[in-house]
Amino acid sequence: QVQLVESGGGLVQPGGSLRLSCAASQSIFVINNMGWYRQAPGKQRELVADITTGSRTNYADSVKGRFTISRDNAKSTVYLQMNSLKPEDTAVYYCNRVPPWARSWGQGTQVTVSS
Repeated sequence: QVQLVESGGGLVQPGGSLRLSCAASQSIFVINNMGWYRQAPGKQRELVADITTGSRTNYADSVKGRFTISRDNAKSTVYLQMNSLKPEDTAVYYCNRVPPWARSWGQGTQVTVSS
C-alpha cells in the first residue's frame, strides 16, 4: 500500500499563490500517472490535474492556465503550483494515482482562498 502525504496548503487571499507537495512512500510512484484531486464542502471529489510517467499534463477547465502540476521521480514527489487563486478553489486537496489507489487516500491539505 502506497502512502501519500500532502502538504503546503493554507489560507491565501484571492489572486495569491500556493505550492502543494505530495510525497509517496514507495518508488512505485515513478511508474504511475499521478494527479491532484480536490473536494470542496458538499461536493464530490474531482480531479483537477494529472501528469503521466512521461510528464505529459492535463488540467480541468476550471484551473487551466492557473495551476501547474509537476513531478520529481527521484524524490517520489508530485507538486501543484497554484496561481491566481479564487475563492472557488477552496477545498481539501489530495494526491493519488490516476486512477486512484483506493487505500492510499491521505489526509489531504486544506486550501482556503478568502479575503
